[in-house]
Amino acid sequence: MLEAKSLRKAVVPSTLIPNPSPANLQSSRLALHVSHDVSSCFVYIASDCHIYKLQIPLDDSLLSKGKESLLIPIYTEVTNSSLVNRCPHRSEIQSIVLAESESTGYLLLGSVDSHGDLIVSKLGVNGEDVDRLTYTVSPRDCGIRESSWAGLCFSPNQLSMAAVARGFCKTVDVYDQDIHVRTFRTLLYPSAVSFMHNSCNASGSNILAVAEGCQLTLWDLRMKANGGCLQRICGSVGDIYYALSSSSTGNIAIGGADRTVTIYDPRKWSALSRWVHCSKYEITGLAFSSNDPDYIYIQGVDYEVLCGDWKTNNKIFSFRGDSNWLGFSKCHNRDVLGGWCDSGSIFVADVVAKQSEID
Repeated sequence: MLEAKSLRKAVVPSTLIPNPSPANLQSSRLALHVSHDVSSCFVYIASDCHIYKLQIPLDDSLLSKGKESLLIPIYTEVTNSSLVNRCPHRSEIQSIVLAESESTGYLLLGSVDSHGDLIVSKLGVNGEDVDRLTYTVSPRDCGIRESSWAGLCFSPNQLSMAAVARGFCKTVDVYDQDIHVRTFRTLLYPSAVSFMHNSCNASGSNILAVAEGCQLTLWDLRMKANGGCLQRICGSVGDIYYALSSSSTGNIAIGGADRTVTIYDPRKWSALSRWVHCSKYEITGLAFSSNDPDYIYIQGVDYEVLCGDWKTNNKIFSFRGDSNWLGFSKCHNRDVLGGWCDSGSIFVADVVAKQSEID
């Protein structure tokens, strides 16, 4: 079982971002990672055409809880903040993603804007802006320049490979660094994209999960038939999906306007579990726990983020922002969550496995 270790609230300096840009409902404009000594957390947020970096301390503190396991944040100061000058976008940034690799010793910061332009930069493991390779890729139909939501994900087994989904264009473009690999054409407007994880088989990096309308679709880079579409799974008609996540065991979680999280086993094309109405309003963010994939983090439009066991549909704890979420994310290798609110507040939660279970 999981338990929250700390919940901190910091405020973005008004001199850095006076008024954040709105973006889209499911836009994820926050990414974060923890320093090697676990003393601080580096948070990247995007507003308009720019990306900013903030450093927030993670020192131990007492955790307060309210009714129904609601966590009460402890206020802390932003120790360092700056503008990331390596991401010169020309339209509003829709999604940013941080990819980490222990073997390479650097971070990949990817960002995609409303025109589908992708920029990937290499940064130091402690968040320092190291002068390393940066590349930019524009969509093949860049002459159209139709603005819409755009999503981004990196392959967990091959960090050089990235997928960019564009809403109005109904496309998912796959790149190997700055080389275009393939384009998938969706039937409906895509709203979330993720490479599948598979700890037993590296072929999982060749399969993309895409939320489009009320459908979950799987796409195989190696497949030519059906335009690469491997499977379509339909949800409730009329209820749009906004978020999906892939666990280390290969399961896929998806949720959206129906306020329900459904866990699928792609090997059987069937639902393992349905957590009905777990959120008060639409679900716009999902992330499986790195400590225990039987637990999942759910972000709703009503300012709430909750953690629960998807097998038993049991909520463990939750916390709330103080206004609409502009971004929500989890570290890829540990259970540190970050959320950015329209008010300028940033919430960082550190979650660990219960000590009794570790012993």
